[in-house]
Amino acid sequence: MTGRARYVAAIDQGTTSTRCLIFDHAGRMVSVAQHEHTQHFPQPGWAEHDATEIWGNTLRVLPEALSVAGLEVTDIASVGIANQRETTVVWDRSTGRPVARAITWQDTRTSELVREMNRGPQAALFQEVCGLTPAGYFAAPRLRWLLDHVPGLQRRARNGELAFGTIESWLIWNLTGGPHGGVHITDTTNASRTMLMDIRSLSWDQRLLDALDIPVELLPEIRPNAQVYGTCTVGLPGVPIGGAFGDQQAALFGQTCFAEGEAKCTYGTGAFLLLNTGNTITPSSSGLLSTVAYALEGQPPVYATEGSIAVAGALVQWFRDALEMISSAPEIETLALRVEDNGGCYIVPAFAGLFAPRWQPDARGVVVGLTSYVTKAHLARAVLEATAWQTCEVVEAMNADSGTAFTRLRVDGGMTSNHLLMQMVSDVLAVPVERPLVSESVSLGAAYAAGLAVGYWPDLEGLRDNWRSAAVWEPSMSEPVRRRGRAAWDRAVERTLRWEVDDAPPVRA
Repeated sequence: MTGRARYVAAIDQGTTSTRCLIFDHAGRMVSVAQHEHTQHFPQPGWAEHDATEIWGNTLRVLPEALSVAGLEVTDIASVGIANQRETTVVWDRSTGRPVARAITWQDTRTSELVREMNRGPQAALFQEVCGLTPAGYFAAPRLRWLLDHVPGLQRRARNGELAFGTIESWLIWNLTGGPHGGVHITDTTNASRTMLMDIRSLSWDQRLLDALDIPVELLPEIRPNAQVYGTCTVGLPGVPIGGAFGDQQAALFGQTCFAEGEAKCTYGTGAFLLLNTGNTITPSSSGLLSTVAYALEGQPPVYATEGSIAVAGALVQWFRDALEMISSAPEIETLALRVEDNGGCYIVPAFAGLFAPRWQPDARGVVVGLTSYVTKAHLARAVLEATAWQTCEVVEAMNADSGTAFTRLRVDGGMTSNHLLMQMVSDVLAVPVERPLVSESVSLGAAYAAGLAVGYWPDLEGLRDNWRSAAVWEPSMSEPVRRRGRAAWDRAVERTLRWEVDDAPPVRA
């Protein structure tokens, strides 16, 4: 770290946009720049991104964030990266061009492959070694799909011509030179979401690679979350890349949930609740995932239990863009406040199946309880309640696994600006919900990792000192009302199940 460098930067590469945020030593955000990228849905259930567009947007936001704050590149001590997890990119090492669009974490095209995996003898092996039950949510089935469907890919992969990575790998490779010496690495948290890493040794496992016939030549090197991986040659030339995180683990880190039993929920496109389980892997009997929370150099890894909700903010976007009920996302709160309840209407957004804790890939979304009494204000309230009830399901599963009940939940992400939603979450959980002063915990976690790697912050306790509460919501719902609402939600969820059937019309080629 140079004497002049007074700030750290974070690249937050999310599902809908790429941002650069700059933070000072107190963990306060001093600037932000953002560009959205195109969402490609070429067939039902398919969801893709153009990795080249994402890289181009990254090169745009870096100088823009500096300009907003009136800073120079030399003011930046280090840059960290947080990324949408599981989204899968394969590119040509010599040209730097992706061989196909990136397949995102929301995509469901690998469902048949996953069904075969779960019927086969190796399903238990995946659970034991990587801590994950085979599911289309993870990166490895998407990689296998690309190897099967892009002509010549398997051969080229074995010849070492191609590179695989989640988005942080793609960005780090390009930032450090791309075809001209780019560093091909991933971090432990993203690697833990591929279904190919031994969750204990934090290394690629040959048995898992063999089970999916994935060439090891494709894979990046796995590194700790806070470590200097290389130096930027473009974007922020001369600045070290000091850390990387999958976005949800980044939020746990940014919320300084460093102690066993501390938990956070991030509300963005989806919603993701992580509970720190210390140095212990805690298998779940309730539909939750075991994952790496973070790994610091020279220290044993810290693990987490995770509950993943596929659709949270994405439901508000659907309400805005597909139904055109509102013209901007913040309007949903104003609209929902026109009524006192949902009028008996429930919306279950199983657009790509149900994630934790139910894991039902054949489920599809429903709107139930419609009567002539229901207005778009009731629908708006049902949209927000869907995120609250999904959170409730995950918390109940975590309570069942741990044997102890949550007493408080830290929250972050864009949806926490919706005060009505946060009150709903507190009400259905019957615990206080707390938002930090810096709600951009994903980006802050990436910045923290980058700063630790270069000595900008000395240790984890120094990061804890930065945490400040900005708002607290206390539960106000009566227990009988909560029980009735929970039972009605369960009935609504039942209507989503077994919608996708084997004799459904074939997907267009």
